[in-house]
Amino acid sequence: MSKIPPRHGLARVLSKQGLCSRSEAAKWIAAGRVAVDGRIVRDPEFPIVQGRHRVAVDGNPVDAAPRIYLMLNKPRGLVTTAQDERGRDTVYRCFDGAGLPWLAPVGRLDKASEGLLLFCNDPQWAARITDPDFGPDKTYHVQIDTLPEPALLAALHEGVIEEGERLRAKSASLLRVGEKNAWLEIVLDEGRNRQIRRLLAAFDIEVLRLVRVAIGPLLLGDLGKREWRELSAAEAASLVGSD
Repeated sequence: MSKIPPRHGLARVLSKQGLCSRSEAAKWIAAGRVAVDGRIVRDPEFPIVQGRHRVAVDGNPVDAAPRIYLMLNKPRGLVTTAQDERGRDTVYRCFDGAGLPWLAPVGRLDKASEGLLLFCNDPQWAARITDPDFGPDKTYHVQIDTLPEPALLAALHEGVIEEGERLRAKSASLLRVGEKNAWLEIVLDEGRNRQIRRLLAAFDIEVLRLVRVAIGPLLLGDLGKREWRELSAAEAASLVGSD
């Protein structure tokens, strides 16, 4: 017996093709811009089989968009979202005038954090990067408001329980010490919301700066603030364990 091909909602298919976000696809569909087999469809959950149904947007046949992967050195003060309902500046300000297609952030950095942030139009690749069990390690340089006791590094690795959630660092090491503060290097192998800030707060330590400097083997390097560049095919593959 032949296998029945899977059906997916129309908005999801457009998003998976790398054309836009799922929410944007739903707007296109509601506006009557999307046709399936020559017929306008206004239901974003309308089920289709990729490769079997002919999909068009504004009368143009839909093909998968070329995959694009890029890295940005996010500065402090920008939120990681396409549109902010509170009117705050977003990371997409860094791409003004670049003429890029739709790209989604891979994971996030909060407004006060800075450093390496990935973008792509490949949802499967993004899911592998952000997978809490199998995604690549993330490395951060963290300035704290105190001179750490020797036992702190081991305690960060051991972790704490906060609101029923275990917070821990895969590793923590001392980078340098000043008169009143210090820099740590903290590596995470799981992604939890504001994990480093919450972990250090459990020891009454305030984060002064938090910079993501690496994701897996990909280093932020000397990329300037607000600057971005495309990843090579080898770099993109290295983050998901591909040959």
